[in-house]
Amino acid sequence: MKFILKWLIVALSVLGAAYFVPGISVSSFYIALIVALVWGLVSFFLKPILHILALPITILTLGLFSLVINGLLFWFVASFIEGFYVSGFFPAVLGALVVSILTWVGDKLFLNDKKDN
Repeated sequence: MKFILKWLIVALSVLGAAYFVPGISVSSFYIALIVALVWGLVSFFLKPILHILALPITILTLGLFSLVINGLLFWFVASFIEGFYVSGFFPAVLGALVVSILTWVGDKLFLNDKKDN
């Protein structure tokens, strides 16, 4: 159940990024669900490898290069999903940032597990 809710939160975040960021378009909610699934897989498999390879430049830029990596991965996902369009690098970086923020807010609102420590 948590997986499905998380998937829906990310899909709605992708739609939110398409609404707020000029240069990003999503043709339907179905496409947003596909984008959310592919974004999750890319983030799981490719993002850790890229972060390790780019660790020196990430340290030099005090972590800001992570935004570049996220933007490039967001743009990469848009390159092979029909119906999801990102017009360039800067909309991709801003879109990845918006998706991350909206997903974080959605997680805090709907998936907040209260653990007693």
